[in-house]
Amino acid sequence: MTNEAIKEALLSIEDAALDFSVTQSGKKSRKVNGLYKPDTREIILHNKNFERNGALDENLLVYTAIHEYAHHQHACIRGGALSSRAHSAEFWAIFHGLLEKAEKKGVYDNHFAQSPELEALTAKIRGQYLKKSGDLIKEFGSLLLEAYALCEKEGIRFEDYVDRALCIPRTASKLALKINELDIASEVGLDNMRFLAGIRNEGDRLTCENALRAGKSPDSVQYAFKNKRPPGEPPGPLSDDDRRVMLEKEKTRIERTIDTLQRRLTEVERALDLQD
Repeated sequence: MTNEAIKEALLSIEDAALDFSVTQSGKKSRKVNGLYKPDTREIILHNKNFERNGALDENLLVYTAIHEYAHHQHACIRGGALSSRAHSAEFWAIFHGLLEKAEKKGVYDNHFAQSPELEALTAKIRGQYLKKSGDLIKEFGSLLLEAYALCEKEGIRFEDYVDRALCIPRTASKLALKINELDIASEVGLDNMRFLAGIRNEGDRLTCENALRAGKSPDSVQYAFKNKRPPGEPPGPLSDDDRRVMLEKEKTRIERTIDTLQRRLTEVERALDLQD
C-alpha cells in the first residue's frame, strides 16, 4: 500500500477535522510499530514490522495505521493538542470506535472468528474462566452473607471475622457482597463486574452491563458512562467552554508539579550545602 492509499483508507473510515500525512519509514523497529507526531500531524508506520513470510501483511499495517489515526482524531477533538497521557480511556474509546467502523466498511478485517482454534479458545476462556470467576465471586458473596448472619447470631463483629478469620481486605468482602446483591451478569468477568458494582443508578448499570455483553470494549463503556454518552458512541469535539476547562485543569496540574519540583530542588540544595 502506498502512503496515499493508507491515508485514503483512514479517511474512508471517518473524516478528520485537521489534515495529516502518512509516512512508511521503510524500517523495522523493536520498540513500536508506529507513532503519531501531533506537532506535524504525521503518522509514521514502520512497515518492515508487518512482513510475514517475506510479504507485507496489509491487515496488520492497517491496524497500526488506525491506532495512530485514533491519536490524530484525539488531537482533533482536543483542538490539535494532546496531553502527556496519550493512551487514556478517551483514546481507547476513539480507537475501538474506529476499528468497528473499519470492519463494517471492509477496511480492516477482524480475524477473531476466522480461526477455528482461536474461536474455540475464546469460548473456553469466556465460559471456563471469565464466567467461572464471576460465578465464584457471586457465590463468595452469598457465603459472606451466611457468615454475617452467624456473626450477628453469635455476637461477633463481622469486620473482625473478615480481618482475622478470613484474613482478606474488607474491600474484597464488600465487593463480593455488592456483586451478589446486584446479581451482576457473571459472563462479563470479574474486572467488569467490579466496575458495574460501582454504578449506583440501576438503569446506568444495566446499560453498561448490556453494552459489555454485546461486545463493547471496557474502555469504551467506562468512558461513555463517565461522560454520560451512549455506549459505543465515540467522543465528540470539545466545545470552547469544555476546552477552556480542560486547559485550566492542565494549567493547575503543571503549576502544582512545578511547585513540588521547586520545593524539592530547594531541599536538595540545602542538603548539598550541609555536605560542604
